[in-house]
Amino acid sequence: MKQADIIRQLSSNELKKSVLYTQYIIFFLSVILSLFLFNSFTDWIKLFEFDLLMIIYYGVIPAGIVIFIDLIIDKYIPNHYLDDGGINNKLFKNKSVLSIFMIALIVAIAEELLFRGVLQTVFGYVFASSLFAIIHIRYLKKPILLISIIGLSFYIGYLFEMTQNLLVTMTAHFLIDFILGLIIKFRTRGE
Repeated sequence: MKQADIIRQLSSNELKKSVLYTQYIIFFLSVILSLFLFNSFTDWIKLFEFDLLMIIYYGVIPAGIVIFIDLIIDKYIPNHYLDDGGINNKLFKNKSVLSIFMIALIVAIAEELLFRGVLQTVFGYVFASSLFAIIHIRYLKKPILLISIIGLSFYIGYLFEMTQNLLVTMTAHFLIDFILGLIIKFRTRGE
């Protein structure tokens, strides 16, 4: 059975629950791995430095750049090249703004904890960024989406390399997912 067929069979709420359960697993995996892979708890806590200027410069502004590029791609590339099997549309289209906010926040925290906070810190930039791209398997048969997720993965990984600050990457990841989720919710084009 194709992924698109599976997605069609799920209700919007079932898909949301599936995404959230996956994120909870990723979150707890991050915490468990950090207990084993970090020398001390303080090494892990150092990755969460609240530096507003750093967060704006390396989190908010890069997120805006990614969103701008995504909007350009969305405007000039036909929809069938950008279709992810209906997952993002089903996940965000009929959700409240608060629900989209919470989904984006949970995804950003969980994925950045695992991929940047644990995997990139311990195993390196290329490994973590490659694995992040690979788990977004639904993009493998869509070259434009695949290139986008690979680029995004390495871009966010690079932001972490420059800052060593998870609050930066969580902010960027959250803003990208939240704003693009809102765009999906309120979009009328192509429907």
